Amino acid sequence: MTLLTEELAARIGEERVYTAPEALGRAAIRYFALATGDTDPAHLAGDVAPPTLICETNQYAGLPRDDDGYAGHGWHLDVPGTRLVRGGNSYRFERPVGPADVITARWKLAGMTERVTGGGKRMLVVTSVATYTDQSNRILAVNEETLIYVER
Repeated sequence: MTLLTEELAARIGEERVYTAPEALGRAAIRYFALATGDTDPAHLAGDVAPPTLICETNQYAGLPRDDDGYAGHGWHLDVPGTRLVRGGNSYRFERPVGPADVITARWKLAGMTERVTGGGKRMLVVTSVATYTDQSNRILAVNEETLIYVER
């Protein structure tokens, strides 16, 4: 049995696009800074967004909460007999984001590879890439995310 089924492989290349309904705003920047313990005066004033704020698509994706209560982007892949482990994110920030910016996130399911752990369990490594742009289609950030489905 393989974890990388034809159905899953057929999803490689899928894309999802989420655009904020309004500009980011000073209040959102300030609240995020306060919630994360950020002490940068430019963030607390709402002049410049903390870099990872725009990567939180739950604030503008308009998606319902999943079983874990998360309302942001997810691929919702069905990989029976596995448990999901977050493999991490790699961010590249291109330019500062201000309160007048309207954010669009473009997620792409970039790839899936089946591997075996050191303990002999099968795992499916899933990579996706999100590109965040502003209202002028300038790249603000790129986020490469890795999800790992490990055989139980």
